[in-house]
Amino acid sequence: MQTHDFYYDLPEKFIAQTPFEPRDSSKLMVLDKETGEIEHKIFRDIIDLLCPGDVLVLNDSRVLPARLLGRKKDTEGAMELLLLEQKGTDIWETLAKPGKKAKPQTRFVFGDGLLEAEILDVLEGGNRLVKFFYEGNFYEVLEKIGNMPLPPYITEKLENPERYQTVYSKDLGSAAAPTAGLHFTKELLQRIKEKGIDIEYVTLHVGLGTFRPVKVDNITEHKMHSEHYFLPQKTADAVNRCKKEGKRVVAVGTTSCRTLETAGLSGFPLKECEGYTDIFIYPGKKINVIDSLITNFHLPESTLVMLVSALAGRENILNAYEEAKKNNYRFFSFGDAMFITKFR
Repeated sequence: MQTHDFYYDLPEKFIAQTPFEPRDSSKLMVLDKETGEIEHKIFRDIIDLLCPGDVLVLNDSRVLPARLLGRKKDTEGAMELLLLEQKGTDIWETLAKPGKKAKPQTRFVFGDGLLEAEILDVLEGGNRLVKFFYEGNFYEVLEKIGNMPLPPYITEKLENPERYQTVYSKDLGSAAAPTAGLHFTKELLQRIKEKGIDIEYVTLHVGLGTFRPVKVDNITEHKMHSEHYFLPQKTADAVNRCKKEGKRVVAVGTTSCRTLETAGLSGFPLKECEGYTDIFIYPGKKINVIDSLITNFHLPESTLVMLVSALAGRENILNAYEEAKKNNYRFFSFGDAMFITKFR
């Protein structure tokens, strides 16, 4: 299967630049994963599409204010670091711009000296290994001086950084938001719970590899990025019970899906597990755990379009995306939502 098989044309006017208010008032396309049939709703209608006994699985990862703007120590040379992954005590893998200034043993300062960074090494692919120096708590310093790492296709300023966090975010560690969850409000989640739907959580820290384009023609040759995940025993038990009772496991976002499917590689019953996953789900790969998926509309030729195509079929997905454009849906991180499920 070729990467171009997952191409669709998307004029810039469809790319959402700002979040919709209130969160649960965005559009919701409901797609039958078997027939391709489509219905149009509002996101808060999701409560009517979930049934007692279903398990709704959300990713509680919280986005780090991981974009640091500073300068070379003792000079005015500008430097931008983007935190990607913690590698040790105060040591992080980062993206550095401009890279030519980020040489080993060079020091940079951020936030008027609240944070200093020393380049330790240049990694394969050009990322930098950096050691940070500060007083107090690293994450508290980040909250003071860091900026939200919005995707490159969002060019407008985000007025409220919390709008790039889910209302249930808890575990700091992501370089990008698990955006399917941005549509939920605390009130909507409470109503869903009161209806008898089991709400459970996993953690997958989203890396910037989620935006990495597929550069090979044959998708099977693409190397997936690796991300840290954790599946608690409580969530595993809920999913096991749900499958035994014939109810639906509904993943909120591709990150929750990838976590559950990674755990499912070891077979049932699911058990608590933690580690790094580079699972790549595309048409032809069997989906063993989830039954339905709440997700956003993804970039052309991306691994995420391939993932939803594995669940609903490539033709159904591409047809749904064309239907979304006809109905002025908003695409990508701050865009509208899709519920991929079985109607009857």
